[in-house]
Amino acid sequence: MRAPSRFDPASVGVFRVMDRTFDQDSGTVSLRYGLDDQVTFVETVTFETPVPHRPALEGPGLERALLHLHIAAGTSYYKAAAPPLVAVEGEQLTGAEQEFHRHLYDDGLREFAVANRLPVPRQVEVRSVPAATPPHPGPLSASLPAELARSGGLVVPTGGGLVVPIGGGKDSMVLIEAVHDLHPRLFAVNPHPLVIQLARQTGLELIVVRRRLDPRLSALTAEGALNGHVPITAIVSLIAVVGSFLYGYDTIAMAVERSASEETVLVGGVPVNHQYSKSLEFEGLLADLVVTTVDPALSYGSALRSYSELAIARTFARLTQYHGTFCSCNSAYRQTADAADRWCGHCPKCRFVALMLAPFLERDDVTAIVGRDLFADPGQVGGFADLMSDEDKPFECVGERRESAAAMRLLAERPGWRESPVVTALSERARSLVDDAAVRELLTPDEGGAAASRLGVEVASAVRRLLEGGS
Repeated sequence: MRAPSRFDPASVGVFRVMDRTFDQDSGTVSLRYGLDDQVTFVETVTFETPVPHRPALEGPGLERALLHLHIAAGTSYYKAAAPPLVAVEGEQLTGAEQEFHRHLYDDGLREFAVANRLPVPRQVEVRSVPAATPPHPGPLSASLPAELARSGGLVVPTGGGLVVPIGGGKDSMVLIEAVHDLHPRLFAVNPHPLVIQLARQTGLELIVVRRRLDPRLSALTAEGALNGHVPITAIVSLIAVVGSFLYGYDTIAMAVERSASEETVLVGGVPVNHQYSKSLEFEGLLADLVVTTVDPALSYGSALRSYSELAIARTFARLTQYHGTFCSCNSAYRQTADAADRWCGHCPKCRFVALMLAPFLERDDVTAIVGRDLFADPGQVGGFADLMSDEDKPFECVGERRESAAAMRLLAERPGWRESPVVTALSERARSLVDDAAVRELLTPDEGGAAASRLGVEVASAVRRLLEGGS
């Protein structure tokens, strides 16, 4: 029997961002990519929630939004070989646009690079090149109404409004509760049944989008292609930017806390951040890209950027109506997960969320949420210690090292918690890392690092009222 063919990532010299189409009848964007001339992929993004008819005017906004989504979503396929050149075919990119996407293919893929023993920073160039084939009719297909095709295909947002991407964790539920009276719409890409259930609990409209990776990608991985983490928040954010033209909202409010900016690890002095596309740096780059190249009236930013994970958890502890439904464990959201899957109880995300909530809830309440008493298990000590470690902080969406130390310090002072094996083992280490002043600082909003002003006074005030009890 002949051995299966193997794919050699080193044989690829160029990752090609090729052509795309957008069929309004089905609400489907098709994005085509290539690894040299060896392999091609087609990804689809379908805006499943019906799109209302909107007036059309000439302009480049929607087309530019689709272009940026096309390039960003390409990180999922680029990583199969990680060649030094990303060739964007048949498009002209400004220097700022090239730099934005270079950051995604460098900073956004550094964890992938570390996992595959590739150098960081990533030496990758994003460059405009002539189309390899005759240009397609444009990102909008011929199935569009004739008046849209004649106008150049720009669907202009009308009516305004706020949208909040929902992921099923505590942060998005805190933001949704804060701005509920502003009547936002919720937005989810490939929502898990838990996310749909949470959206129903809020009583708010949910916009659903389906992203389908080309199945050839997983087949290629089995044949030897490289694999690893991609900047998924950047992709979801740019899908939401495209959605603004279809659904008419003018504000995208993310639920990202300030701790997402902390690097996971330093490699040769170079920061590697699992949460790069949630960082304040990336948020600023995308917000600027949107207003300068897509739509000057569209606002993008995180409404929770001023707050630590610890402060957000303090607020979420009061939102008991969501405690039985929300979930932050990645096991529940993996592609092969069952709809009934919840917290696994042995991963960094389970430990971190339990640790953030524990100072503000009784031990039985935290156990009921996660499904087991993690703090009673001596086998969990090493995992909790890693959350505070400079060397072993996990590549997960977990907060700052000092946040974990602060929460452990608080637990060491609480009856019912301080005698648990995990807290007993780690309380002295936590006290050596943070003092009472650091705990107070973490529970105080950092207005200097905030980006909420991009989202307007109403949103910022609503968030303050819930998280700080102020006006």
